[in-house]
Amino acid sequence: MSERRREPMSKVDTAWLRMERPTNLMMITGVLMFAGRLDPKRIRALIAERFLAYRRFRQRAVQAATGAWWETVDDLDLDWHVQAKALPGGAGKAELEAFVSELASTSLDHQRPLWQFHVVRDCCGGGALIARIHHCYADGLALVQVLLSLTDTASRPEAHAELARTWLKRDRGSVLERLLEPTQAGLQKLIAAGGKSWEKIAGLLADPSVAAEVAREGSEITRELAIALTLSDDPITAFKGPLDTAKRVAWAEPLPLEEVKTLGKALGCTVNDVLLACAAGALRGYLRDAGEEVDGLTIRATVPANLRPLEHAKKLGNHFGLVFLDLPIGEANPLRRLERVAACMRDLKGRRQAVVALGLLAALGMAPAALQGPALELFSRKATAVATNVPGPQQPLFMVGAEVRELMFWVPQTGSIGLGLSILSYNGKVYFGVIGDGLRVREPDAIVQRFGAEFEKLVLIALMEDWDDEFGAGDAAATLARGLSAA
Repeated sequence: MSERRREPMSKVDTAWLRMERPTNLMMITGVLMFAGRLDPKRIRALIAERFLAYRRFRQRAVQAATGAWWETVDDLDLDWHVQAKALPGGAGKAELEAFVSELASTSLDHQRPLWQFHVVRDCCGGGALIARIHHCYADGLALVQVLLSLTDTASRPEAHAELARTWLKRDRGSVLERLLEPTQAGLQKLIAAGGKSWEKIAGLLADPSVAAEVAREGSEITRELAIALTLSDDPITAFKGPLDTAKRVAWAEPLPLEEVKTLGKALGCTVNDVLLACAAGALRGYLRDAGEEVDGLTIRATVPANLRPLEHAKKLGNHFGLVFLDLPIGEANPLRRLERVAACMRDLKGRRQAVVALGLLAALGMAPAALQGPALELFSRKATAVATNVPGPQQPLFMVGAEVRELMFWVPQTGSIGLGLSILSYNGKVYFGVIGDGLRVREPDAIVQRFGAEFEKLVLIALMEDWDDEFGAGDAAATLARGLSAA
């Protein structure tokens, strides 16, 4: 094999490649729904022109005990990578969700480049394009940008324009080079101290004298690792337990983005706070209706945090960290639930937890396979879900002349985590989706249907607060919030 056709894979990308399990496939799955029907031949030509302009997608991932690398494929079979599909029955939303669920449960062919598109020519009153791309190629933010690079800003292809400069915020400086070195130094020290056992490391850090030593001698990032490793395991709910190989997906009717912004301003929090609080309320209602006792429970979600400079976006690869976010599903009062989510988000913004996670992934990419499994499971036990929130372009987009009506995507869950929550904004609307393990989340549609209702509860509370201010009627908003707690 000539060196020209083989390139080393980065340590972080290697870690994502090695995380693949039959119960959690490391694929990012995206769905684009269109106002018009799609022509598979035109989509295939578009993929050849724009998607394959990213040289990485002409390469397959190869791994061995000594590491992983990218290998160029000369005879790429585009007919396999871009397939047409006809849905059964009425070809409505239920049939499309079932098809996406099937694809999310099916592994990509590791003998080929790890990506595939499925063109549904006629469904939901238009067409749909489902994309599956392995996480080792890039993180969710980069892959959303890749998918957007297939679109145009008008129905004519010649109107194609770069969107990155208008919808991605600039992050100056090489974040990775600046921050990863101290992270990996701290990791190496802790691994050596623990005899290369993550369970032993966690035990060591739980010792007050060792924790004090880390605080004195370690960097801020090393202290964040100590905090992460000594977090308690998440409580057992229906969402935690043995996993199946089947996934189920569902997505909700979109919310108007402007209404979410207005609500956040009225309640003194961010759009992200509002949406995550609504998601927590939806999870609470789902578990409660399933007969579980949820009062007082708090579960955690791992949330990707972008560490990618804008100029690196087209280089693909994984440039993000993870933070642990508390989801107070045990809080019955919708307003208190929002306040707690907002407080947790403010706390995370001032910390370096995301950098710790990226450094951990880099270390795992270099570590023996025997160490990776226990480390992944240790962190998996500390969270119940993966939650992502990606801001998309706020203008209509087109692909081969058809307008993109809706967007949704899901990132994979890792280890023993069996629940994924996705939030994406596009063209003035906010989309919420769920992907769940077949054993842990049997009815994801029952979660997404509650999302809009949780938002309406907060709107009512905000309106009552305005009424209190105008008419001096007393704490009507608080009274309403208590009443909605039982709803």
